Formats: sequence, C-alpha cells, structure tokens
Amino acid sequence: MIIKNAEIYTCDDEHSIIKNGCIRISEGIITYVGAMKNDEEDDEVIDAQGRPVYPGFIDAHTHLGMFGDSLTFEGDDGNEDTDPVMPQLRAIDAVNPLDGYFDEALSAGVTTVLTGPGSADPVAGQIAAIKTFGRRVDKMIVKAPAGIKFALGENPKSTYNDKEQTPVTRMATAALIREALIKGRKYFIDRQNYENDKENYDEPEYDMKADAFLPLFRKEIPAHFHVHRADDIFTAIRIAKEFDIPYVLVHATEGYMVVDELLEENALGVLSGPVLTDRSKPELSHQSPAAAGILAKSGIPTAIITDHPETPIQYLLLCAAVSVRSGMDRQQAIRAVTCTPAKICGIADRVGSIEKGKDADLVIYDGDPLDITKKPVMVIAGGKIAKSFI
Repeated sequence: MIIKNAEIYTCDDEHSIIKNGCIRISEGIITYVGAMKNDEEDDEVIDAQGRPVYPGFIDAHTHLGMFGDSLTFEGDDGNEDTDPVMPQLRAIDAVNPLDGYFDEALSAGVTTVLTGPGSADPVAGQIAAIKTFGRRVDKMIVKAPAGIKFALGENPKSTYNDKEQTPVTRMATAALIREALIKGRKYFIDRQNYENDKENYDEPEYDMKADAFLPLFRKEIPAHFHVHRADDIFTAIRIAKEFDIPYVLVHATEGYMVVDELLEENALGVLSGPVLTDRSKPELSHQSPAAAGILAKSGIPTAIITDHPETPIQYLLLCAAVSVRSGMDRQQAIRAVTCTPAKICGIADRVGSIEKGKDADLVIYDGDPLDITKKPVMVIAGGKIAKSFI
C-alpha cells in the first residue's frame, strides 16, 4: 500500500511535518516515510489529496472490553472485588473484542489502548496494551502484561467499607500493597538465586500472586497507580521508591497543584484525565481541564486519557481539544495521544509515530483533529483499510 499526497505528522522525536509526503506499507509495517516517489503500478495507492495523516491514536488508560456496552453485571468484568490483592488477574482474560465500543474507537482513529482492571482493589491485576481491531484478543496484543494496576484513595476504601472488610482507610490500602510487594520481592529474589545457582538454592514454591510481580521487579513493566489526591500521589511515589519499581501515575487529578514536587521525582509519566466528567466524588473536587497542559508544560511526560467508559473512548480527541482550549500547547496535545503515551507505556517500538519499522496504524483526517467538526476520513490498521468514510 502507498499513501501519497499526504501532509504527514510523524510525531517522532524530530516533530517532523512532511508536506506532499508518501508512506509505504508492506505486510502491516511502515517501510518508507518521506518525499513522494514514483508509484509501482501493482501497489494499492491511496491519494490523501493533501489531507493530514497522523499515527493511530493511543488511549493509555481504559477499561475497553471489560465493562460491556449497554450491559450491567453481565458485562462487568473489570473489578474482582472479592479479594483486595489480585495481581494475578490478566486483562486479556476479560476483554471482549466484539464489544461495540471497539468499533467506535477504531472509527475515531484510536488504534491502540491500554485496558485493565478497575480501581476497586488496592492490587487490581495486569494491564494489557492491545489494538482495537480484531476478533480475538490473542492476536490484538501489543504487550501483555504492560503493567500492574494498583489503586489508592477513595475507590478501594469505599468498595471494602461496603463489605465491612479491610481496607477501609488509606493506611490499610497502602499496607496491603506493601505486604503484597514484600512477598513478591522475596519470591523474585528467591527465584533469581535459584536460576543463577541451582546447586545451592532450592526452587521457590510456586506462588501465583507473587509470580505476577516478577516482570515488575525485573523492570520490564511499570506499576500503574490510580491516584487522585496529592497525598495519594505521594503515597504511590513513596511505595515505588521503597521497592525500586518503575511507575506511572494514573489520573493524578491534583498533580497540577504540586508540579514542583513531581519534578523532583522519577515517574515515567502521568496519564491525565478524564476531563469530560463531573466531579462525582470528593477526590475530584480539584479536577481541572487545565491539568494536562500544566503538567506537560512543566516537562512531565503527560498523556491524555478517557478512562473509558468514564468518558466514551471515541471522545479521546475531544479531551485533547478541551485541554488545548484550557491552555495546553497544541503540539503537546497531539503528542499526548500518540508518541507520549507510547513512550510512557513502553510500546513506542511499535506504535505512536509514523516511522520506518513501526506498525502501519494511520489516521487520515479531513482537517485538524482537534477541531470538533472534523473527523477521520480513513483509518488504516495493521496496514489495511479498517474504516473509510470517503
């Protein structure tokens, strides 16, 4: 496939915009990005007619496919709130790729998401990075696990208060997370010792919960901490530093109020949002559409998220537009739904920019994607036309 006559927004490290450019695709992979070349007659040629082309958009925090469209309990597979510590849960075992929202995501140009458990449990389970096109989740995986979900603050408190079960305080929530990580770290060390010296160390007895933490302690994936209040943000940082694990701050609603403190730390980034919601609970009292812009402008890697279904996933670009209206730099907003979440989430080797060797997930727009009146005219996913509105 060849896309010609395109205004290409590469979203790469060079922030390149290629006028009258060309993209070549072979077997689902981008093989060339640059100036126009002579087209082979046997290739499928798409004439962008000067329209802008962007990388497929990325929503770095959703529960897509885990809370069913138009369903209640029957389609609610996002919170296993029968045990507050469940690191062994895998998002891929709950995702329903035939859920109607996958089609709406793809129609909006959102081609990759991170989806995972909700925030009812202090240790909620494993997050997966998946494509939004396909019928079988095993063939949609970009990276799984892509992180482990932890939750602090009001959600686990209220969930287990209703059950008259621990945790009902922030102290107990943090203590349960620490206890799980202590066990996981010991298991990691014991397994490491055994693998390095099988003559002098016994293989540790298999522990499914502890085993789920191995990629976290190997620094292959980060912890994703659900946090809203500033004090919860710093509890997450405290725990991450205590166990020397990479981490991402999810929501960080009050993060913009403590930017100077966050700049002292080493978070991989902030997944900011959603902004198209009401202040439905006390933790959201300081919610602001300016938050993402303030964080990004300070130099903190910041992605914009919908937290689908809190905000339906097809409104990801609308969330970005609201952030720009509230002061965010336009280029940073585009990057906040392309290359920045890819880098934060450890999937930038495949998605997030238009570069040779990356997956051929592309969106041809009929104008500025941050203009609410504009929409995709074509979505190319895995090197094939997935949606065409021409």
